[in-house]
Amino acid sequence: MADRGVCRFADEQQLGNFATSLASNLTVPMVIWLQGDLGTGKTAFARALIQAMGYTARVKSPTYGLLEQYPLATCKVLHMDLYRIGEPEEIEFLGLPDLMDDQTLVLIEWPEKGGRWLPEPDFVFDFNYASPGRDLHWTACSESAQALDIQKN
Repeated sequence: MADRGVCRFADEQQLGNFATSLASNLTVPMVIWLQGDLGTGKTAFARALIQAMGYTARVKSPTYGLLEQYPLATCKVLHMDLYRIGEPEEIEFLGLPDLMDDQTLVLIEWPEKGGRWLPEPDFVFDFNYASPGRDLHWTACSESAQALDIQKN
């Protein structure tokens, strides 16, 4: 049975604080799907999470390159943005299975465009506009995700 929750963030700073808190609890391997309309906070969340995990350089949006890799001291992060792909089969050319191992965190924006080419998620984070700010509805799909202590608002 999946564990579900919702958090409301008044601004990007609060979203970043949530990402920092989550980063301190994450275990790898893990796959997180980031869903939501344009501008709802998917990339801001991914950027804050990657930085909270220890990446000190600029975290780029993978919108045009589809995939960015971030080597960290304890793991590596693969950040994908599938917004611009035309067909799910295009993902095959990224070689995602070859890039993943038991020390990998995978963040996937627009996973609904990936079809069967994507790994199953441990978490699904669904970002939505709220007044004020944003709502984040999340589902912990795996036992490893359900074992994490996620704040519930």
